[in-house]
Amino acid sequence: MDIKNLEQWMKKIKVKNLVNADVEVVNDSPLVMMGKGRQGAVFQISDDICVKVFGNTEDCDREYYALSLGQQTTLFPKLYGKGALYIVMEIIRGVDLREYLQSQPLTMALSAKLIEMLITFKQIGYERIDHHKRQIYLQPDGSLKVIDVARTIWRDRVYPYPRKLLTSLGEENKAIFLSHVQEMSPELYAEWLHYIRMEEISREITALLLPQDPDKIKIKNLSNTLLTTEDEKNYVTKLHGLVHKVFKEEWVKAMLARGVDPETVMAKIDEHWDKLEQNFESRHPEGDSGYEGDRRFAGDRNSKGDRNSKGDRNSKGDRDNRKGKIFEGDKGRRSRGAKGAKGGRHFAGDRYDDRNRRDEKRDKNKGKDKKRR
Repeated sequence: MDIKNLEQWMKKIKVKNLVNADVEVVNDSPLVMMGKGRQGAVFQISDDICVKVFGNTEDCDREYYALSLGQQTTLFPKLYGKGALYIVMEIIRGVDLREYLQSQPLTMALSAKLIEMLITFKQIGYERIDHHKRQIYLQPDGSLKVIDVARTIWRDRVYPYPRKLLTSLGEENKAIFLSHVQEMSPELYAEWLHYIRMEEISREITALLLPQDPDKIKIKNLSNTLLTTEDEKNYVTKLHGLVHKVFKEEWVKAMLARGVDPETVMAKIDEHWDKLEQNFESRHPEGDSGYEGDRRFAGDRNSKGDRNSKGDRNSKGDRDNRKGKIFEGDKGRRSRGAKGAKGGRHFAGDRYDDRNRRDEKRDKNKGKDKKRR
């Protein structure tokens, strides 16, 4: 094959992708077009070699990679070369399965070869274990060859059974093929039947839901029960949990970026904080009657601390918080600690509450030291 001539010919062939239609082709080369599809057009170079020209580089790269995965098998055409928008490959001849089944029966032996084709797809790393019957060719020796395999890889969504193959066979041959699968591999048949039934149920549900016009007023009234900002105690509790959840997630990301094992670090922190909490609980046992006033966040607009505050940090709400009192909504919410903790007791299921109390206590002690001086 003359590569120099090939490059010149490729410059004279223009392929344009269309939406939901076969490509548009302008051919000013001496090559004869053998056929075209959604991604490209095929031109004959010699008796055994063809070139497939694509409308974009992504489709070209995709098909070349998919064909490369199967070069160690006899199922795919041989590759001979590649350009930015074309692939040089072996011409696949024979009878495609669509034409074959118009005049010939689907035998048990042919069904077995179709199952083996799907097994090969799985073994070489294809994501879509499926293929349309018009892209499957029977050879004179009874073997199979497949073409147009670009869509078997780089998929965002795949079906868990050969949906395209079964649908393309038609109802009669689909039933025959499934009966062969049931006889040769009962487990595979049962799984496929399960997915087929799930698809049928999904269609039935969709048919019921699509025509329905929801009662928007009813939904609006009922959805008020999901609101959380009106109840201040509930709002503060949920906001507190949200902020700490975000903090923990970002902290874990930071530890991973530094190459530190978060579980190891968290276990050490748990051990340290458990000791602090045990000391706190020994000084402030549950049911301690020495606390007076509402237990709220410092800064809560309805708390005593804010009503009595003069704008400094010495309000009653702040003093109570610095004494380590728990929030009103937290009293019944102790949970078991995270992995690695010995005591396993944390406020609101969160290990970071102890750090806040520890920091507040340190600030308070610093203030006392300054007064002594």
